[in-house]
Amino acid sequence: MGEQVSERFRVHVSVRDESVDVRAVGEIDIATVGVLRSALWAAPSRSVLRVDLSGVRLLSAAGVRALAAAHLRVRAQGGELVLVDPTPVVARVLRVTGLHRVVPVVEASRPVAEPPAPVRPSPSPASSAPSPLAPPVPTMRHVPPGPAAQPVLVAA
Repeated sequence: MGEQVSERFRVHVSVRDESVDVRAVGEIDIATVGVLRSALWAAPSRSVLRVDLSGVRLLSAAGVRALAAAHLRVRAQGGELVLVDPTPVVARVLRVTGLHRVVPVVEASRPVAEPPAPVRPSPSPASSAPSPLAPPVPTMRHVPPGPAAQPVLVAA
């Protein structure tokens, strides 16, 4: 389809039979988001719209909104938006905003898996002793109410 360029940002779009690939390079902020938005809206309808973020140095809130809106638009057309190879800075923005939970984020060769939940090993007798450097951990226990918890009436 071609390339759209601004001073700090450019987008290249290529169309395939089953997908459209959008490669973004530069900074996506309020000044450049219009170029990205135009490219995403001009992309023909396919089953997959891939946005390659490996060349993006900055992703502002305006860029996140544009990607979220593109996700809704593509999904309404029966397709899927996929974000590919975000840089560490962009990946952090996707995590902080929660967009990575809505839009799939993949590496070019394989999908990015969610980190596994931390597994806590069962305590062994040797590891149950507190470390001399660790602060003491307070223990809580349930104390059933006794007679003192009952209201007492005193006659004067």
